[in-house]
Amino acid sequence: MGYQPAMGEIRPRPKYSTDLASLERETDVETFRSSKPGGQRRDKVETAVRLRHRPSGITVVASDFRSQAQNRELAFTRLREKLIRLNRPPKPRLRTRPPLSSLQQIREDKERLSQKKRLRRRPEPVEEV
Repeated sequence: MGYQPAMGEIRPRPKYSTDLASLERETDVETFRSSKPGGQRRDKVETAVRLRHRPSGITVVASDFRSQAQNRELAFTRLREKLIRLNRPPKPRLRTRPPLSSLQQIREDKERLSQKKRLRRRPEPVEEV
């Protein structure tokens, strides 16, 4: 179950649109030769696809298949998943109390430092009676 807004809380609009039509408009598609092993055919044909999403700056690469169309489809799927992750609102932080042992350790450290500072003070003059 995902994040549920409280009563009266307005859910923020997603920062980046994730539908295919707008993704195609907002991305630069670049094809290149992949650098994986695979012989002659892989060295000659540009089947790998790189997508750059201009609004977010995310870059996605797909070179899993021998078909450029399949790689393009895979790249758009990966880009969409990343944008959905970016659009998700952050979980609210639950404030917790520090453990008692860590509070004691902090107090001991403070006491130790104050002892050092006391030792650095100039000694007060002793009054003779």
